[in-house]
Amino acid sequence: MKRKSLAILLSAVMVVAGCLAGCGNSGNDSTPAQTQEQEQESEPAAGEEEKEAPAESGGGSNLEESLALFDEAVANLMTTDGHPMLAPGVTFDVPEAEGTAEELEALDDSQSAKWHFYEYLDWDESQDAQFPASPADGAKGKHVIMIVHGAHAWTTCFSEAFEQACEAVGMTCDIYDPNWDQSTQDGYIDQAINEQPDAIGVIPVSADHAAQQFKKITDAGIPAFCVNTTVNADAMNYVMAFTGPNDWYQMRTLADSLGEAMNGEGGVAYITHNVGGSPYYARCYGPLTELAEKYPNIKTLDIQSPGFEAAAVKQVVADWITKYGDELKAIVLADDSDQAIGTVEAIKAANRSDILVVAAGISKQGAELVESGDLYMMSYQSCQGDAGLAVRTMAEYFNGVDISRVSYIGTDVINKDNVADFTPCQW
Repeated sequence: MKRKSLAILLSAVMVVAGCLAGCGNSGNDSTPAQTQEQEQESEPAAGEEEKEAPAESGGGSNLEESLALFDEAVANLMTTDGHPMLAPGVTFDVPEAEGTAEELEALDDSQSAKWHFYEYLDWDESQDAQFPASPADGAKGKHVIMIVHGAHAWTTCFSEAFEQACEAVGMTCDIYDPNWDQSTQDGYIDQAINEQPDAIGVIPVSADHAAQQFKKITDAGIPAFCVNTTVNADAMNYVMAFTGPNDWYQMRTLADSLGEAMNGEGGVAYITHNVGGSPYYARCYGPLTELAEKYPNIKTLDIQSPGFEAAAVKQVVADWITKYGDELKAIVLADDSDQAIGTVEAIKAANRSDILVVAAGISKQGAELVESGDLYMMSYQSCQGDAGLAVRTMAEYFNGVDISRVSYIGTDVINKDNVADFTPCQW
């Protein structure tokens, strides 16, 4: 079977720090953001070279108006923290798998090769013919439906930005929220198909369940876009394009800095994301495998999934402090808001100042904790940029531009030195 993969290529020698284009950095010689920019220069982002092509497609005045709206939105629509909301995505080739899916699944959890097909998006190219061709008549007037995963402050920020970006490029939208319930999201899939929009975007509640969702949309002749959370190859065979963060890359780079700060010694515990979704795997096993391979003297102490309530997380961390004592030197969080608040409260209650806490971010609470020194560092994951890239990709599709099958938003590592470059926060 011929397969094609696109994702961020992780470098074993990459030093973590830096900043998204135009922002400050922490002074290291090589940064993830710089590496991404260099790759983008060698491989133009989706649609950049083809930008003039749609003018010859016969789309008429609506296409011309759509292209003008698109250019204006790309140039002027900004995130709360001052970055372009509709920035082009980042795409990279990925390494070959070191075995079959069955062979890799048998590996220990601490080996990064085990998670290859979780980390890198893959699909069967022979399936591509099933996707509806672009109408190439412009995004203006198109109606799209976005089905998110569940209620959260991040989701509210994403939804508002998605609506704003749709309006800027001339599209209308509806957003459905199943509140983390799989059967409710399945019902919304059916409802959206019955409404026959011009495109449907989905943030899957479960990566393992997504294949049947996207197959149903594609079989109905509607362009299907996977947003924010990644899915496996079976689902990607029915996804016209994925847009969102590369959680694995972000968390690996975060782990690199954490390992250095720990001097390669001590124990680490993990608070995960919602079990079953792609952030669960990326934000736990991304940093876990990175530390295991680069810092063999750092020990994994425990992995827990208490959810996103601060009180529940506080209890888990308090139990860890009691159980592991001075062996506990760091905690990795999937969330920099309520999870971080509960973690910091437990650490302060135990009068511990030697535990480093890192998290996926960036929320207002997380930024404040970084500023105070309670949170050592966090990743930059633009909620509004996530929504903007989804809208950009849909608009380019309607405008007749060739879109990349996978596009990632930019990222960075945020610490006390550069946190001001990413405020005011988006949520």
